[in-house]
Amino acid sequence: MKQYGTHKKTSLTVMTLLATFCLIASTGLSWAYSPQSLYDEVWKLVNTRFVDQDKNNQDWRIWRNRYDDVMTTEDDSYVAIETMLASLNDRYTRFLDPDEFAEEGRSIKATLFGIGIQIGNRDGKLVIIAPIEDTPASNAGLKAEDEIIKIDTTEAKGMAVKEAANLIRGEKGTSVKLLILRGEKKPKWFEITRDEIKLKSVSTDPPFETKVPRNIGYIKLSSFLSSKASFEMRNAIKEKSKKEGYIVDLRSNPGGLLSNAVTIANFFLDGGAIVSTVDRDGYKEVRRATPRSLTEKPMVLLIDKGSASASEILSGALRDNNRALLVGKTTFGKGLVQEINQLPGGSGVNITTQRYLTPNDTDINKTGILPDIEVEVTEEDIEDKKDKQLEVAIDALRDLIKGESLKSIQSRNLTRKDLSLLTPAPDKTN
Repeated sequence: MKQYGTHKKTSLTVMTLLATFCLIASTGLSWAYSPQSLYDEVWKLVNTRFVDQDKNNQDWRIWRNRYDDVMTTEDDSYVAIETMLASLNDRYTRFLDPDEFAEEGRSIKATLFGIGIQIGNRDGKLVIIAPIEDTPASNAGLKAEDEIIKIDTTEAKGMAVKEAANLIRGEKGTSVKLLILRGEKKPKWFEITRDEIKLKSVSTDPPFETKVPRNIGYIKLSSFLSSKASFEMRNAIKEKSKKEGYIVDLRSNPGGLLSNAVTIANFFLDGGAIVSTVDRDGYKEVRRATPRSLTEKPMVLLIDKGSASASEILSGALRDNNRALLVGKTTFGKGLVQEINQLPGGSGVNITTQRYLTPNDTDINKTGILPDIEVEVTEEDIEDKKDKQLEVAIDALRDLIKGESLKSIQSRNLTRKDLSLLTPAPDKTN
């Protein structure tokens, strides 16, 4: 298979969970296999494909025959593979059992079952990366950065993402109770009924009660994972073709397919680099835009800490090509690309095979992309259904429509800290 997309999950699983990822697909395997041959296949894939040739500063050969005498069942091989992969210290390189691998495939086909959240481990805490729009999770009021304290009666602290996903998954119509900690507030129980999650990637309905001026086209892109995402985006742009400018909302968008990020960037760019990928041998491949865009009208991107992977590829491409103004908060910071490999028996392994750079050769891994205009959103804003970030984006786009340049707006919004980075240090010689 070939590389899928824009970055991969942050230790997230795909339960009805999506992912922050950049994926590539590899060839499926179907021959008869034993626990040992399954383990050996993963060892060889990592040995030849993993982006870090030093394998986290270890001799990868020590793992080759480490469990030869103890793997007697398929489950034994799964545990051995997971242990081996953990030694790489890369949360994006992970083994998927047959259920997880099948669900990852369903997510690409745009249909999942569950409650509609992306979860991950951060500092030993189980957190919600983002709820999927218009799902049981989002409708119940779950939010990005919520910490899951309990799943039904089970304590979630220190729980592996896979274990948590198995507890949260379930049949359509059944319910799960989550004890949620949000900031400094008292933990609160949410009871959520599981359902089919239809992954529509694009919406043109503004959030909350914010009124978007009639001359501005608002487009919410919630995921790059569905194979239909770029098709939906093209249709939305054409639907809004009579507008004078666009606001593209990438907030809480965890990423998806690299191909979608490149295709969608093409809709707005008239030539120029979109993204570069660098493999383990240092080979750099630059993906460039075609010389024909769908629109040249001014645009603003909305980003936040939930914008990851493919979202960051699109944001970086449009920022570095001076095509869009970025409003919101610093993005997640995932500058790695994974390859999806199908294994015998229906399982799979996702392996980090490349790093990516924005067109200006910026490595955003673990740092993210900074907005041109930073806008905080408080709990009070959310409770009052006030979207400050969107309001600022509207004002900025109005200025662009009136003819003000991107650089002019960027300069107006530089903080003193930003200015200090641009001002030469004083001469300290006597």
